[in-house]
Amino acid sequence: MTEFVKLEVDGGVGTIRLDRPPMNAFSRQVQEELKECAEEATRRADVRAVIVYGGEKVFAAGADVKQMAAMPPAEMSAVARRLNACFGSMSEIPKPTVAAITGYALGGGMEVALSCDRRICGDNARLGQPEILLGVIPGGGGTQRLARLVGPSRAKDLIYTGRMVKADEALAIGLVDEVVAPDDVYAAARRWAEQFVDGPAAALAAAKRAIDGGLDVDLRTGLDIEADAFAALFATEDGRTGLTSFVENGPGKAKFVGR
Repeated sequence: MTEFVKLEVDGGVGTIRLDRPPMNAFSRQVQEELKECAEEATRRADVRAVIVYGGEKVFAAGADVKQMAAMPPAEMSAVARRLNACFGSMSEIPKPTVAAITGYALGGGMEVALSCDRRICGDNARLGQPEILLGVIPGGGGTQRLARLVGPSRAKDLIYTGRMVKADEALAIGLVDEVVAPDDVYAAARRWAEQFVDGPAAALAAAKRAIDGGLDVDLRTGLDIEADAFAALFATEDGRTGLTSFVENGPGKAKFVGR
């Protein structure tokens, strides 16, 4: 049983809930629990989409700095790799994922949000990678995912300065995809997630794998990844159902079963 991170499933949507008051700081225990919940969401057939949510007041304010400052330098290489695996665990879920952000999403909190497919925040949100102010850099994927999302120049500005970005700027630079009132953040994330509950799970997973995998390779290799994923879907039950339904009934009428 996890203590600070829980996976709650309702109506096909899994909510990974961060609950370590007051700021959801990522101790090593919280990091491991996050990864454990991500792996559970991956395994469970009744989870068709995933929301990551820190609650009504804060998403996550980053790593537990006191705990990290006490670690011997010789341990940090192994710690950093595990940190990267835990914060990036959302990206390994082969299902649509969305971060529902209220309040602060800083440091590790920002890195968890970056590893989701989509980010929805409240107009009170503050996002950033403030590690430079501690004399270090992001170590949970921030330098890589942020640059891929907003471009290297903007990523360097945010990482070099360590400044916090307000919701309107975050939306303008593509750091978040939607801004709503703070009280509406979870509901907006759920509306986005629910549209995939009855969708073709294998096709959604293939689309995610092709998009994410293609970002890390040249175009020709990316096109090969896409072609292989596309061809494989014709052997799935949903693929056969969708094609038959289109021919017989037109678009948008297929009833998928997730296989």
